[in-house]
Amino acid sequence: MPPSISNSQSIAAAITAVGLVTLLLLLRFAYVTYRTGRPHRTPQRRRLRTLIVLGSGGHTAEMINLLEVLPKERFEPRVYIAAATDNMSLQKARVFESSLGSQIEVAEFHHVYRSREVGQSYITSVGTTLFAIGHALWLIFQIRPEVIICNGPGTCIPLCIAAFFFKLAGLRWSSIFYVESIARVRKLSLSGLLLYKLHLADQIFVQWPQLQKTYPKAHYVGRLM
Repeated sequence: MPPSISNSQSIAAAITAVGLVTLLLLLRFAYVTYRTGRPHRTPQRRRLRTLIVLGSGGHTAEMINLLEVLPKERFEPRVYIAAATDNMSLQKARVFESSLGSQIEVAEFHHVYRSREVGQSYITSVGTTLFAIGHALWLIFQIRPEVIICNGPGTCIPLCIAAFFFKLAGLRWSSIFYVESIARVRKLSLSGLLLYKLHLADQIFVQWPQLQKTYPKAHYVGRLM
């Protein structure tokens, strides 16, 4: 067989293989996008390993208030994550868990690298964001959460991207629930907007009716905090 024909066949086979892989990835992406936001059947009494993303300042205070009304026995073990430079949030989470008086160990505490520090330029933040996503992938692989709850800090974006990647890979389905801050009345925060536009979150909850009118796929639930 002439070399030119052999090369043509090899190129054609490579193009076909790339096309099939691309088609499978697109089908998987369509399936995950379709399933995202739809209810999953789980035994009512089964505990759900829950990842809770904390942010500095009011984000953590709002999250603690939200956790106080959740059925603790349903969402456990609970894994708390905060930015690597944020020690106060994890300390507040430890105080909260201590106040519950749990008889068994149901909480873990971790740090994740920030994708962007306050005041950091957007150009240099590209590299730190990629590094943060890599770290988030490792954390999600270790923690393997079934539920992720977040409410605004930029720290949640790499973690949600990592969780979505594992959905695409078929390794772990983590249901992502995003609760927008009570301070957001007319516009979603940047984190909320990214999750909304990229369809990464299973459910997005807002606390003001006018916010739900602007973002119709969000769920208005009234004031939670």
